[in-house]
Amino acid sequence: MAFALNRTPARAARSALLEPGHIGALALPNRIVLTAMGVSLAEPDGSVGERLIAYHRAQAEGGAGLIVMGVTGVAWPVGAVQPRQSAISDDRFVPGLMLLTRTVHDAGGRIAAQLHHGGLVASHSAQDGHPLWAPAVPPPFAGDFPDYFLPEEMAAFAGGAVPELKVLDETDIAVVVAQFAAAADRAKRAGFDGVEIHGGHGYLLSSFVSPATNTRTDGYGGDLAGRARLLVEVVRAVRAAVGAGFAMWVKIDAHEIGRANGIAIEDAVALAPMIEAAGADAITVTAYHDVGQGKLHSASNIPHVPGAHLALAARIKAAVRIPVIASGRIEIDRGERALADGACDFVAMGRKLLADPALPAKLANGRGADIRPCIYCYTCVSTAYLREQVRCAVRPETGYEDLDWTPVAAPGRVVIVGGGPAGMEAARRLDAAGSRVVLIERSDRLGGTLRFAALAYEPNERLLDWLRAQIAASGVEVRLSTEATPDLIASLTPDRVVVASGAVRDMPPIPGAERDHVLSGDDLRALLLGERSEAVRRKVGLAARVAARIGAATGATANLELVRTATRGWMPLGQRIVIVGGELVGCELAEFLVERGREVTIVGEADKLGGGLLIVRRMRLLAELREHGVAMFAGVSGIAIDEEAVRFVDTHGTAQAIAADHVIVAMGARGDSTLADALRAHGLAVDEIGDGTGVGYIEGAMRGAATLVAGYGRG
Repeated sequence: MAFALNRTPARAARSALLEPGHIGALALPNRIVLTAMGVSLAEPDGSVGERLIAYHRAQAEGGAGLIVMGVTGVAWPVGAVQPRQSAISDDRFVPGLMLLTRTVHDAGGRIAAQLHHGGLVASHSAQDGHPLWAPAVPPPFAGDFPDYFLPEEMAAFAGGAVPELKVLDETDIAVVVAQFAAAADRAKRAGFDGVEIHGGHGYLLSSFVSPATNTRTDGYGGDLAGRARLLVEVVRAVRAAVGAGFAMWVKIDAHEIGRANGIAIEDAVALAPMIEAAGADAITVTAYHDVGQGKLHSASNIPHVPGAHLALAARIKAAVRIPVIASGRIEIDRGERALADGACDFVAMGRKLLADPALPAKLANGRGADIRPCIYCYTCVSTAYLREQVRCAVRPETGYEDLDWTPVAAPGRVVIVGGGPAGMEAARRLDAAGSRVVLIERSDRLGGTLRFAALAYEPNERLLDWLRAQIAASGVEVRLSTEATPDLIASLTPDRVVVASGAVRDMPPIPGAERDHVLSGDDLRALLLGERSEAVRRKVGLAARVAARIGAATGATANLELVRTATRGWMPLGQRIVIVGGELVGCELAEFLVERGREVTIVGEADKLGGGLLIVRRMRLLAELREHGVAMFAGVSGIAIDEEAVRFVDTHGTAQAIAADHVIVAMGARGDSTLADALRAHGLAVDEIGDGTGVGYIEGAMRGAATLVAGYGRG
């Protein structure tokens, strides 16, 4: 169970995370390291521009003890793993890098460059005709990884290039060593506070270390000492280039998950002292995986399991005298304990600091409850797979820090209709900008469909709690259990009206959809959360309705953790459930139901299941559903529901009949401007955001709200 940041109490300024520390001669004000991430914010020619500078400036202002600038190419354009990757392969890049370091220092931060060569993973540079540099011919690719991509995603990922392979000879190896050393010298001249040598994640240096990819029989292969020789030579050369007083450390894989003959923890423990002896000041502990297995893409360097590598970091720390930087979904409380227990010396955070770069400063100021939570939706990570720049579902500013997100002129009085994420985020931002805001919500609680999304996927509850807390601490006037009629809104004399009332979820015209054992997603939400619904009253037994209403009356259904727990023991649904609709809602609902012992089948008309889920989360969720025995049918036609089964024709043209005690139709959502049009007809100035304009899920809601508010006064 992950620790929810929004539930973190205000804490003293001298927590373990906030204690100062050293990496070599580099003094750091706290133990929070912003880990290197590929964000595709450099200029097309690899140089640093305002977008990347603004991105790192926000992190420096947010108080991270150290920022590590991600994947800075020592051989760029060779070895590039993504578009707009930063480069340090030539002196022409130094002026831009110098401007970056100066900006970070002026903002009170410290920054290191991560020295990187993509090697076998450099598929982006392969699209430009550059070969993949490798220790040997790798084993053939195998696995289900490509199966999870939607067609348009695969086109973006693959790029249509068939890469060539360059197996390095000793002359090439000498070039690599020289490239890393020269890049380190440029980093020092550019004003960086240190460098991190990337020796993990299947990139060039780790491909030499791994027995899975290094089958050489010369002095750069064979046993661990031979396979580690290139990495050790790079470390020594970098140390010689930058001198004894400049911070330099190495990122290594603790193990390669699911990879036949890959790096094991015993290899990493033996490798760490070699790196220390070669002159490194610290070791960052990460992990890699068999890239052919889709689920494992969220198991190693971006793990779904909290604290996935802390025990491995502790083993490596026991083998060296230099500091160890632990990484891998380390929540605040878990990081505090790891530092206190001596499992590591620094805690690296990535996704959490994309969601809120001010996390360290808020923690230091006793404002833990104000930290905007990461919901582990994999929006940020998935952008790399789609060759897009980084973005964040819960913080629209991420990757766009160079834009002005404050309105030129906030409206004086604003009425917002709809208390879901779009409505709450717009209300929060407008209140901060000085507007007088009235937020009208038809139900008796704020949250909208985010409440049901939070029930199905627990990390979403963190955002729900944070938004509610932000509204409670603001000057927003909230009116619950209120129907937003044109007359009521007009009586409030608003300067602007924002309609964020959400999507309409019609039951699609499926034969048999009117049957009593067929529920829509809204019906199920109403049942589980105790909301009033005529459809539920008609379709569900009296005992279940009474239980739901008692839960609502006592406040039990407001406690989503209690509902999650209670529904593991009792839920008014039959054993065999067919979900019609294989996109985000249907898949997350299937996960919720199978965890409660139901036999679940997903039936979808789209050619691929999981639309609306970001690719990395989709790979994990669909794999886990399959592991739990969920039958999944994509690309079906002729769906019909009778008393005992859901019938359809599968992609092979075979008629199927899946027995069902209950059918849940998780499709049919659409935008609806009826209220907005009625308000406009009333002479009111109206804006629309959220799912009412077209289903955009959490990211669409948050981004739409932020974009709307920022646009006020700009014409």
